[in-house]
Amino acid sequence: MSLFSGFSSIGKIPELRRRVIFTLALLAVYRFGVFVTTPGVDRTVMNRVVSGQSGLLGLFNLFSGGALGNLSIFALGIMPYISASIIMQLMGLVSRQVEELRKEGDSGRRKLEQWTRYGTLLLALFQSFGVAAMLEGMYNTDMGGGRIGDVVANPGWGFRLMTMMTLTTGTLLIMWLGEQITDRGIGNGASLIIFIGIVANVPQAIGQFWSGSGGEVQPLSVAMLGATLIIAIAIVCFFERAQRRIPIQYARRQIDRRIYGGQQAHLPLRVNMASMIPPIFASSLLMFPATLQSMNIPGMDALSSMLNRGDWMFHTLFGALIIFFAYFYTAVTFQPVDVADNLKKQQANIPGIRPGRQTAEYIDGVISRITVGGSVYLAAICIAPTLVFQALRVPFQFGGTSLIIVVGTALETFNQLEAHLISRSYDGLTGPAATRLSGRRPA
Repeated sequence: MSLFSGFSSIGKIPELRRRVIFTLALLAVYRFGVFVTTPGVDRTVMNRVVSGQSGLLGLFNLFSGGALGNLSIFALGIMPYISASIIMQLMGLVSRQVEELRKEGDSGRRKLEQWTRYGTLLLALFQSFGVAAMLEGMYNTDMGGGRIGDVVANPGWGFRLMTMMTLTTGTLLIMWLGEQITDRGIGNGASLIIFIGIVANVPQAIGQFWSGSGGEVQPLSVAMLGATLIIAIAIVCFFERAQRRIPIQYARRQIDRRIYGGQQAHLPLRVNMASMIPPIFASSLLMFPATLQSMNIPGMDALSSMLNRGDWMFHTLFGALIIFFAYFYTAVTFQPVDVADNLKKQQANIPGIRPGRQTAEYIDGVISRITVGGSVYLAAICIAPTLVFQALRVPFQFGGTSLIIVVGTALETFNQLEAHLISRSYDGLTGPAATRLSGRRPA
């Protein structure tokens, strides 16, 4: 009952209530736009084409909340913005200007955000041209059951330019919605947009599973499906909250007649510091050959068909990319040298480790070891449920990648709401005894 009472406390805080209502309103706008079809496209034919695909095309349709199947103005989804954000973070390794902007505070952050928007525009234009070329290639479409029609009635440069302008505008609108949710809503705007797109397809997937079985669902299949989901959710919750806490000792210092410091604390290091970025970026990279294939780039046909099969080769490549991006993204976003310098400035040190370079090397070694578990966990949780669903012939792309995005976003949103409640002297969503945030203690 403490959980329900915690959620009921949200309505007692006017600011938090406004943020929740604002977030729900913008998510409703996003869902409405999913059903607005791009001009010049036969929506019925495109739905049949996408519904017959179980590879990357179906996965991209899942991330876009069904927008690709409807060929809506939001068909590209939030992926160009996420890709541009990751590219800007990677640019800090090769560009001193980007690195200096990161250290300038709010002014530098706003400048980097502006550059990220420009990058989103360029990526959206490039991807929308690829989508337009792909749609024009879907003529006399045959999915094995006979001809089902042409996706585009009047191909040509007029259609391509219209599609590029429409899809790019839709992506920029989604980017704006995500930023507004982050600034004026409950946070995690981009993640919530992907979250709501995946969750919105669950009722349809259940209906497809029921109709595909002819109303005769095997109890053993349902039990295996439910057990897989429960075990996967439990593993995701465990690893997303898992931390390695490094003890820190603050030096004593005397100011006037008072003595400060001498306290012990911990430096928390998450096991999965890369969060949901590696599977999202790996999925985006695996979708890239299909875009190049639509542009008639030589050699892309074989690669795209291989990735679309969804067999062991695809899963092996997908897992390897997840592990690589987990290490790479952690190395980019977490700098042990900066952490060691901050500890030195605060007159804090790790017991038995000298401040400065040795502290940075020690922290880097800890990060390297715990990232092994974090990266393997990400690869396993993204692939294993998908294999189970394929074995059970579940007609839905709700695999491990979708699961970790949904559960991870739910946990982050839960923490955001709990932080708002505790900062205003409430007990949090789980009550005073189970709250995870430090601060107010129960009487």
